[in-house]
Amino acid sequence: MIAERETAERNVPPVLSALAAWSWRLIVIGVVIYFSAQIIIRLSFVALPVAIALLLTALLFPLTNRLRRAGLRPIWATWITILFAFAIIGGLGFIIGTRANDEFPGLVEQIQKTARDVQGWLLTGPLHLKEAQLTDMVAEIAKQINTQRSVITSTLLSTAAVFVEVLASLVLLMFITFFLLKDGDRIWSWFLRGFGSAAPRVDRAGRAAWHTLSQYIHGTVIVAAIHGVIIGIVLFGMGVPLWAPLAVLIFLASFIPIVGIFFAGGLAALVTLGAKGAVFALVFVGILLVEQQLENHVLQPLIVGRAVKFHPLAIILVLAIGGIVGGIAGAAIAVPIAAVVYRALPELRRNPPELPPATPHEPPPEAGPPPDRVPDAGEDMSPQHSG
Repeated sequence: MIAERETAERNVPPVLSALAAWSWRLIVIGVVIYFSAQIIIRLSFVALPVAIALLLTALLFPLTNRLRRAGLRPIWATWITILFAFAIIGGLGFIIGTRANDEFPGLVEQIQKTARDVQGWLLTGPLHLKEAQLTDMVAEIAKQINTQRSVITSTLLSTAAVFVEVLASLVLLMFITFFLLKDGDRIWSWFLRGFGSAAPRVDRAGRAAWHTLSQYIHGTVIVAAIHGVIIGIVLFGMGVPLWAPLAVLIFLASFIPIVGIFFAGGLAALVTLGAKGAVFALVFVGILLVEQQLENHVLQPLIVGRAVKFHPLAIILVLAIGGIVGGIAGAAIAVPIAAVVYRALPELRRNPPELPPATPHEPPPEAGPPPDRVPDAGEDMSPQHSG
């Protein structure tokens, strides 16, 4: 039987044999990935807060670490960091809310004026539309809105349930972030004990992943802040209402590479179009495109560095998968997760460097004659027994 099996193996072409070997391995990997994705989808209520908490921990840990080095206990350093983060978020929210409350009525008036100007251009411009046609178009839009009223109502009702889930996820997110900041090193040490002899490899991979994650999140925050400041200055200079909320929206959307800035920028362009007209909107879109190119070719390579050195096609695919699995939050964390995995896997495969050979010890110096001592009772100190 063994001879027949060896003969059959010799008759199989080497290429086909290699393809078969790779195929069953890829099938096993695909099955593992599929069931892992299903588990993550089922546990998305926990998985997404954990992933976002890791990002927040990577962002806030330098402050906690500095406070620890200054002599504060971990519990107090963590509380100060959390309260500092809440103060920044609360201050931004108050400023944005105040600006939005003051400028929203003016925005409505400007949009109404722009709509009247557009209507006048459609009637007297090159299209020469009739007022009855415009009335029919407006009536058709109102009819479609009334038709979809039930869908909108059900969406709002489902949004209430989603709001409760989001609130619970935020509470879980805060708890996870707090304990990771306070006891992250102890949690990691406890985690490594479960790997036995493989603990050094896992430790190297974890440290490489953490370094990549920290570099990515800090670089992304800097790039997003530059985005928000530039767009805010442009909108403020143009006199666009709600420039502060739009700048913050640009900042938050910049955490989703490539795609987020265009969605938020498109919304800002629509507000500019409604408030200031087509010329200002076109100027804003041009500035947005130039600023996006500046990010792709200057800011990302210099600030984020090699933390996420992916081809744009790979980023698009990762964003699509993250969006399908976890929605907007999944798209936001998909790229850092892919970068962490990409940097950690080589450390798992890499063998530790061999230690250099020990230097031979020098021979001990020659011992001199032993010190004189008093012989014990019955001890023979004669020359023939003393050697």
